Amino acid sequence: MHSFGFRANAVLTFGITILAFICAMASVSDNFNSPRPSAEIQILNINWFQKQHGNDEASLTMNITADLQSLFTWNTKQVFVFIAAEYETPKNALNQVSLWDAIIPAKEHAKFWVQTANKYRFVDQGNNLRGKHFNLTLHWHVMPKTGKMFANKLVIPGYRLPEEYR
Repeated sequence: MHSFGFRANAVLTFGITILAFICAMASVSDNFNSPRPSAEIQILNINWFQKQHGNDEASLTMNITADLQSLFTWNTKQVFVFIAAEYETPKNALNQVSLWDAIIPAKEHAKFWVQTANKYRFVDQGNNLRGKHFNLTLHWHVMPKTGKMFANKLVIPGYRLPEEYR
């Protein structure tokens, strides 16, 4: 009738087709999740604010409180989260400087409170930071087990750097 190779090929093809269908359904099911993450970022202290090598540089101590549990579904592998300072200058409509980041591996770790200094240097090329109003924006990238990655952000406005260097 049919050879062993023909039958093995048919079984493997059927199995891979079913696996691809299940992966597609898992990816589609993420579209029904409507996450509602919340976050609060407080600047506790401006550790220093100086001109270094012709560029403005600041160091901040922040209090970060976030609840990102709603980002997790059964298809979420991990969530990459970072905080960026966003501001305008005469040369650029949008400047983004990453200050802190973390990888959240599980839903149990998605509700957190961290007090930390900025992990990465807050530097502007030039002297545009003195007296500058800026937003702190919490960005997140959800990495699924299968399907496409999606990203979003939460903008927290109302921060300002001092007029004078310290």
